[in-house]
Amino acid sequence: MSSKPTLRVVLLAYDDMNLLDLCGPLQALATASRRHAGSGKPLYETVVASAAGGLITTSAGLPLMTAAIADLDHLAIDTLIAPGGCKGQDFYAPPALVDWIARRAPDVRRICSVCTGAFLLAAAGQLQGRRAATHWEWAERLRRRHPQVEVDADRIFVRDGAVWTSAGVSAGIDLTLALIEEDYGHQVAIETARQLVMFVKRSGGQSQFSVPLAAQAREGGRFDALHAWVAANLREQLTVERLAEQAGMGARTFARSYASQLGRTPAKMVEAMRLEAACRALENTALPLKTVAASSGYGSEQNLRRVFQRQLGVSPGQYRSRFSGHAGTA
Repeated sequence: MSSKPTLRVVLLAYDDMNLLDLCGPLQALATASRRHAGSGKPLYETVVASAAGGLITTSAGLPLMTAAIADLDHLAIDTLIAPGGCKGQDFYAPPALVDWIARRAPDVRRICSVCTGAFLLAAAGQLQGRRAATHWEWAERLRRRHPQVEVDADRIFVRDGAVWTSAGVSAGIDLTLALIEEDYGHQVAIETARQLVMFVKRSGGQSQFSVPLAAQAREGGRFDALHAWVAANLREQLTVERLAEQAGMGARTFARSYASQLGRTPAKMVEAMRLEAACRALENTALPLKTVAASSGYGSEQNLRRVFQRQLGVSPGQYRSRFSGHAGTA
């Protein structure tokens, strides 16, 4: 590890940004470096920079001293992180930061965003044709403003080549732990997570919110009864026709209305509910994987494993070991 050069990470800052979007990744990087201070060169050098430098004020009211982006023009940058946050309900991408990101991006090994920082990267042309994550509440607005971006509102973070994007606030720490793991290996990342009291690590992606509650909040209650029925009948064959029958609608009308109201298809809703049910069972019980698979509607343990690898990037056993006290039962 000591033979590796120190990696310079630049974290952008601007007025009304979210404090945790900046401080979460910054602390994770500082903790990793401090834990391995005796191994030779520091792991990371961090720079917080804004368009003009000097003081900026976060949305929490805390002022931060920053360097000017112009001062970085002759410095090599390994990783660039754009935080989120804004005043009001519309994200404003500072033109000076947009232009600077677009100009420096070709020379940066890795470009990242936290929360609505994805809007900043998109404005700078860095998410064109890429998959990206952002805070679930802003996902639809990102889709509308930048239709060339494939927005994934269900993942904690998404990696698409050299571009990493993450969901809201604390997800920036998850993303940074993944960056540390890529740079210095699993052991350094897990030691850092433990120091941050995050030894239970959300890896690769996890359902960000309660699927039934989030759905109800978004569409005002029209499909509340259906969501409750689905949650109680995950073992059933939940086809569009069966869901439409339960909702008292024709299949085509139901599918169109559901997607319009919630921004996802009925099939995606069922998939999300089944995954959440499996996660909760793994977290809270010692049931065998075969039983978990059956109760959450996956049918077989093989199907359960396949879904966890595809959606979360871990096996059901690995998920259980990180999120519950039943690691030995998987």
